[in-house]
Amino acid sequence: MQGNNIICSLLSACLLENDGEIDGEECVKMHDVIRDMTLWITREFEATENNFFVKAGSQLFQEPDVKAWENVKRMSVMENKIEVLNKTPKCPSLRTLFLSQNKLKVISDGFFQFMPHLTVLDLSRNGGLRALPKGISELISLECLDLSYTSISELPIELKSLTKLKMLDLSYTENLRRIPQHLISSFLKLQIFRMWWRLNRDYPDENNVLNGGNEKLIEELQGLKCLNILRIPIHNMFCLERLLSFNLFRCWTQALQLRGFRGLEVFNVLCLENLERLETLEFSYFESMEEIKMEKLYTWVSSSINHTSCFHTLSRVSTMGCKKLRDVTWLILAPNLRVLFIYFCPKMEEILSEEKLGEVACVGGIPYLKPFLKLETLYLSCLPKLKSIYRDALPFPCLKLIHVGGCRELKKLPLNSNSAKGNPLSIEGSKDWWARVEWKNEATRDAFLPSFKLLY
Repeated sequence: MQGNNIICSLLSACLLENDGEIDGEECVKMHDVIRDMTLWITREFEATENNFFVKAGSQLFQEPDVKAWENVKRMSVMENKIEVLNKTPKCPSLRTLFLSQNKLKVISDGFFQFMPHLTVLDLSRNGGLRALPKGISELISLECLDLSYTSISELPIELKSLTKLKMLDLSYTENLRRIPQHLISSFLKLQIFRMWWRLNRDYPDENNVLNGGNEKLIEELQGLKCLNILRIPIHNMFCLERLLSFNLFRCWTQALQLRGFRGLEVFNVLCLENLERLETLEFSYFESMEEIKMEKLYTWVSSSINHTSCFHTLSRVSTMGCKKLRDVTWLILAPNLRVLFIYFCPKMEEILSEEKLGEVACVGGIPYLKPFLKLETLYLSCLPKLKSIYRDALPFPCLKLIHVGGCRELKKLPLNSNSAKGNPLSIEGSKDWWARVEWKNEATRDAFLPSFKLLY
């Protein structure tokens, strides 16, 4: 929270800039001039003269010379072309080491031997890195370990020595085959655990660590009393039920990836309503699912539950490769949705079904809900039967992008001349699709003609 306050202060002072989202998380960036000034200031003060070593994006092919490491506290050699780390640098003061976005393939066992105070290690986005050295056990002060977008095939048992670890990021490590039993549960101070897979049309996951479910991983996570942020893929209904049965997961779960459920025809989305901090939800590769229902609304309605806000924290939803799904009307229950992606759903006919919206409105105590008031991005791709997004025109006060690709039956958009008024909106699509769009009236057409961006 302290770090978030600092970033907000720097944004307010225009020393940082908003940089949109990457993988569902908000990002900031620093202008080159501000960055150069910051580095210059650090070098001006004698006390910090050697504290920072920054050679990011400097076309380095080899790791820095051993002498460069001696008194450094913070080192960044990200975005270079370093393939091998085979030296044994002595850096007793080093706290932070950024090695992301290199071409790392090998890290020698002795590389981490003399880094006793290293707290942050970022090895992310090194696609050629397939193994961690046993010598990583020497990093007894490590608190944050980022292995995202690497090709590691297993986590070494030597990681058990990292008793101070607070953050472990395994996002997009689809080659991960093995996590030793009781390893995750040994990180008693772990606060953040992230695991997430890519959206890939070719059904993946056949050989990775979650093949067949991840009950054991869920069991180990249950014992971590300090955990407060969880991003995790779930591969079957049994695992999901196990997760939902543990009360603390209701508070921890920030992002949930429901992936490859087999034999499930109907999914009751209200089983997720008690996830108090859920921000990101993905449905992918549900081969049999025909419907996402709001079953609880029809079977029992408790006056103590406000269904209009049961997904009030949800801001990002993706639905991909659900071959039999016809609509996603349940999104009416996500009033703060900002980003919606729907890909490769060949039977999707409507985003919000008029018939189902009527059912929701008729349930006692459930008022009519205006959808998509916070929506910023609507991305629709490869939905050959899609005919409707919503029955009426919507105001879309926050909408910035509508992307339409491979939706040949979608001829009407839920827009009128007042939609997205005063808000710069881009509509991406093919020239042929744009020519077939049927507008509510000429005023609407004229209002959105300048918004069109040719997709291909």
